[in-house]
Amino acid sequence: MSDPVELRQRNDVIVVDDVHMIYRVGRVGVPALSGVDMTIREGEFVAVMGPSGCGKSTLLHLMGGLLSPTRGRIKVDGTELTSISDSQRTEVRRQKVGFVFQRFNLLPTLTARDNITLACQIRGDGQPSNGLNATRILALLGLENKVHHKPAELSGGEQQRVAIARAIISRPKILLADEPTGSLDSENSGIVLDMLQELNIRYGQTILVITHDADVAATAGRIVEMCDGKILNRVENLYYTKEQKRLY
Repeated sequence: MSDPVELRQRNDVIVVDDVHMIYRVGRVGVPALSGVDMTIREGEFVAVMGPSGCGKSTLLHLMGGLLSPTRGRIKVDGTELTSISDSQRTEVRRQKVGFVFQRFNLLPTLTARDNITLACQIRGDGQPSNGLNATRILALLGLENKVHHKPAELSGGEQQRVAIARAIISRPKILLADEPTGSLDSENSGIVLDMLQELNIRYGQTILVITHDADVAATAGRIVEMCDGKILNRVENLYYTKEQKRLY
C-alpha cells in the first residue's frame, strides 16, 4: 500500500457525467440509469446505497469498464472509458481497478496465498517489487495463519478477506466492492468493514462500496443514495472525515 494521500491534494479518480444506461429486452428498453453525475476523489471511501434494482450495481460495472453506457461519459484516472476500445478498457481494469464481489470467486484448488499472487500473474507483475506481497497482506488482514489454507478450509469472512487481498495486491488506484458483506454474518461483516476503513484511512486506498444496507453505508466517508436509476441524496460522514484528518 502506498503512503497516505494528503487530503488537500486529492485528484478526481472517477468522474461520471450525465450517464444513462438502457438495457434492451427484445424491443423494449429498460432504463437502469437516468442522468447520473458523480465524482470520486483520490483517497475517498464512498458508499452507494439503495434498494435492489435501483441501478447501483450497473453504476459500479460502468465505473469499472465492464459495461459501456448508452449515453454520457465516464473517466477513470484521467482516461475516458467511453471513447476507447474494449481491449483498452480491459487494460484500464487490469492496471487501475480492483474488484470485490459478494461471491468470493476464489479458485478452490489454490491456497489463500496462491489465490492472491495469481492476481499479480494475471496483471503481469509476478511478485510485486514494492514489498506488498501476499504474506504481508494476509498479516494485515489478520490471516497470517491461513496462508496455506484452501477456500474450503476458510470461513465466509476469511474468504472475503482473501478476495479483498487479491484485489489490492497490485495496488490498484480504485477498489470497487459490490455488496462485499452481503453473504456474511454480522461478526464477519464488521471485520470486513473495519478492514476496508483501515485500508482507506491508513493507506489512502480509494474505495467505492455498493450496498443496500444503511449500516454498511454508514461506515464510509460519503454516502450516495440512489433510487430508480437516479441519485437522490449525497451525505458527508463528518465523523469519518474527522478521523481521516486525525490520522493524516
